[in-house]
Amino acid sequence: MSRPHLHDYWRSTAAYRVRIALNLKGLDYSRTAHDLRLGAQRAPAYLEIAPQGLAPALETEDGVLTQSLAILEWLDERYPDPPLLPSEPGPRAIVRAMAEAIACDIHPINNLRVLNRLRADFAATPAQIDAWIAHWIGEGFGALEQLTARHGGAFIFGDAPTMADCCLVPQVYSAERFKVDLSPFPRLLAAADRARALPAFEAAHPSRQADAEAV
Repeated sequence: MSRPHLHDYWRSTAAYRVRIALNLKGLDYSRTAHDLRLGAQRAPAYLEIAPQGLAPALETEDGVLTQSLAILEWLDERYPDPPLLPSEPGPRAIVRAMAEAIACDIHPINNLRVLNRLRADFAATPAQIDAWIAHWIGEGFGALEQLTARHGGAFIFGDAPTMADCCLVPQVYSAERFKVDLSPFPRLLAAADRARALPAFEAAHPSRQADAEAV
């Protein structure tokens, strides 16, 4: 099987999820960085690869894959060990729901293109942007804290990292970057800290990427 090639940006939380999953699966992959702040994702050559103009995209022997959760599902089907999803239907659905609570409900309304529209169309100030981010992270994390109380173990679900952890750790990184108060979510933070201590998560951290900037 040919080596996957990841189209990436060091600070993209969606791409961060995929880097974690690739590392958990023990896969060697190549990488091209696209600076989203400069609009590199809208370059014609990249749009030929990923028509939505979003990162990540993963070039594989099955074609170009987009959308981080779809990529994680593909990785789990192609490389089933270690699994990112539980084996039984009920637990699988719970882990998917946890992942989607982050990837579909928190992250999209806080990503760069949304924040740029708030600034451009509504003249949102930095303080208003920070309040917007904190609101949506807080709302989503509040629900996830309860789900972790029901289903968590060492990690957000059970005692092994799953797709949900691949989503949680980047979202916690984003929350910390924007100085969101995470003290109301001790279970989530404990799960994120356990995951971040694993080599697969550590290697995927934005600061470890070749295009990372000092912040």
